[in-house]
Amino acid sequence: MRSLRFVAALCAALCVLAAAPALAAVNVVTTLPDLAALTKAVGGDLVKVQSMALGTQDPHRVDAKPSLALALRNADLLVCVGLDLEVGWLPNLQTGSRNPRIQQGNPGFLNASQFVRLLEVPPTKVDRSEGDVHPGGNPHYLYDPRQGAAVARGIAERLAQLDSKNAATYRANAAKLTADLDAARVEWEKRLAGLKGAPVVAFHRTTAYLADWLGFDAIAFLEPKPGIPPNPSHVAGVLVLARQRKARMVLIESYYNDREAKMLAGMIPAPLVVLHGGTDFRAGETYLQHINEMVGNLEKGLNAGKGG
Repeated sequence: MRSLRFVAALCAALCVLAAAPALAAVNVVTTLPDLAALTKAVGGDLVKVQSMALGTQDPHRVDAKPSLALALRNADLLVCVGLDLEVGWLPNLQTGSRNPRIQQGNPGFLNASQFVRLLEVPPTKVDRSEGDVHPGGNPHYLYDPRQGAAVARGIAERLAQLDSKNAATYRANAAKLTADLDAARVEWEKRLAGLKGAPVVAFHRTTAYLADWLGFDAIAFLEPKPGIPPNPSHVAGVLVLARQRKARMVLIESYYNDREAKMLAGMIPAPLVVLHGGTDFRAGETYLQHINEMVGNLEKGLNAGKGG
């Protein structure tokens, strides 16, 4: 009788195991949550994805915690923005992970900037005396869903290389995401048609790809040099220009101190539009939802600024 009960329990356990979902084939770590959201959209249940940074963190200045190196230790794939955006914190974490798969030059390391049409590439050599500059071009390309789609397709190809048996699934998921973004973009562009040619003041030089997509004119930046905090004389100069050009809004990411931006917006006057720095991936937000929220915030600012 006891043996029969044992056999029955064993059969039940085997049934539970058979019904359990398959383990993720590829363990992916990304530097930023936008990349994590794109990877998850492409990989689905075939990938386990973790973002090192939160959307509430300035991506230039993420704290290189030992826990992040630990996350990298078991990664099959590391996806970064590149263009020196993460240069202040990622290299030490890669070294500390002691994981040869994710070092530069190996299949487990993917610099997503290679899939992007780069903007603001300096024509001459630059150095840090000019601020937080990027010699390879502006790294804030994920504000443009066209570039996000290109990155998703690139991630799909690398996943297909690492996990060839599921290559067709990765490519199909990337194609679906691209189609969804293209369809959404038609509506987004209608909603923000009034931004074309509009003069806009921004806090940091995060607007190059966003402006290229939506057609607005970033006439000035509150930072005198990229990464250098605003000072009174520079803000005064920006105010004069913003009033002359009748700036339609002031843009700032949620992770920056908004004191000067609020003051400037009130003095122009123009709406202050706060953009979330990245997808809230840990809360389940998708990249498409993140861009849609950004469009909504821009639309509110555009409508608030009418007649201003």
